[in-house]
Amino acid sequence: MIATRESRLALWQAEHVKALLTRHGHDVSLLGMTTKGDQILDRSLSKIGGKGLFVKELEVALEQGQADIAVHSLKDVPMDLPDGFALACVMEREDPRDALVSTRCASLAELPQGAAVGTSSLRRVVLLQAQFAQLGRADVRIEPLRGNLDTRLRKLDEGQFDAIVLAAAGLKRLGLGERIRAAFEPVEMLPAAGQGALGIEVRADRADLMEALAPLSHQTTWLAVAAERAVSRAMGGSCSMPLAAHATFAGEYLQLDAAWGDPEGRSPLVRARAVAAVADLDAAGALGTAVAERLRDGGAG
Repeated sequence: MIATRESRLALWQAEHVKALLTRHGHDVSLLGMTTKGDQILDRSLSKIGGKGLFVKELEVALEQGQADIAVHSLKDVPMDLPDGFALACVMEREDPRDALVSTRCASLAELPQGAAVGTSSLRRVVLLQAQFAQLGRADVRIEPLRGNLDTRLRKLDEGQFDAIVLAAAGLKRLGLGERIRAAFEPVEMLPAAGQGALGIEVRADRADLMEALAPLSHQTTWLAVAAERAVSRAMGGSCSMPLAAHATFAGEYLQLDAAWGDPEGRSPLVRARAVAAVADLDAAGALGTAVAERLRDGGAG
């Protein structure tokens, strides 16, 4: 039994995992659930407890034996899982980039005077602020945008925003890739730790499930996101802090980039990078810790 949120994207992700497990001979069904993060839409995540609100109810279902596994967008998963739970599998990553979605503009530079850009993420706020500063666009307003992917697109289409910024992966998974007007390269908008990757959570005592899920795991992705998540963990562990981290392999070497910003604009964006040979999760974690130290040395809070 797979515990999943009931948004269209979450259900797609759960159905995707179900299909893969079925091919490996497992009998799988879904348990749809509504989380606190889905219910509270009038406040920003950073003010109501962070993205962990999207996984708590699913963990309760695992703990009580109502479900065996929970499928998550990895960027929504807290850096440290509660005692008794484990990340059993990280699947191959989709496009990790952020995407500009607009009915009017194909780039940030084309936004009209006084435009409103919607995002739910403090990370995107600080990176957009840096982009607009480079463009000399102090007129653009960055406004909060909550709700599932379909709700956010509806608010855009109703004219509440001139553009919104979403994860490219979610749009592509739902067959909405044509809504992407531009995909930001990481050098412009560094992704969130784990963005585009799916993680599967189980109770830590379920060795049988870890074995069953092993064929779905993608080691290169797991090492990259482990390094990214280690940056967040070392910086305080909150999914809601204005922090970006993205890692890519070149051969055996993993390059990890990170950025931290102040949403109030009181200090400049801080960036850090490190490269190391990474072959296991311990090495990935050490790389992330090193990059976090460089961020702090640069003034990140």
